[in-house]
Amino acid sequence: MTSTQSRPKPGDLIEISRIGYAHWAIYVGNGYVVHLTSLSEIAGIGTDSIMSALTDTAIVKKELLSVVAGRDQYRVNNKHDDKYLPLPATKIVQRAKEKVGQVVHYSLTSKNCEHFVNEMRYGIPISDQVTDVATKAGVAAGVLAAAGLFGLLLFRSRREKQ
Repeated sequence: MTSTQSRPKPGDLIEISRIGYAHWAIYVGNGYVVHLTSLSEIAGIGTDSIMSALTDTAIVKKELLSVVAGRDQYRVNNKHDDKYLPLPATKIVQRAKEKVGQVVHYSLTSKNCEHFVNEMRYGIPISDQVTDVATKAGVAAGVLAAAGLFGLLLFRSRREKQ
């Protein structure tokens, strides 16, 4: 367990840095978090999103932050507080704890762990990871299309000169 910030407060969003993605949880106090994970998750090894995506289901669990983070870095990241008004901390914690034990539909693009925590804190299920990937894919497609068009024009120009 490695924290890159001060101690979390109840209702805070916790971002856990995994290889290639971030796992998200809600701090509910006394060292515990509530998070969305796979039914077969072995805490701390970072397979939560992968296994959930393969099975299309996940479970809401309450576990020690130190166990969920394992050896990964984590930090408090209430990144949307400037855009959306967070619910009162007691309400966030209550909402999260009410979900514990529920098996839910999981989707990397519309119902992942980041959607879950943002819905608990702000009432809005959003995921910047999904938005960022879609934006990067769109930019990459645009660059490839432009390169293809440039190549085609260059080929035609050379062909006309011959």
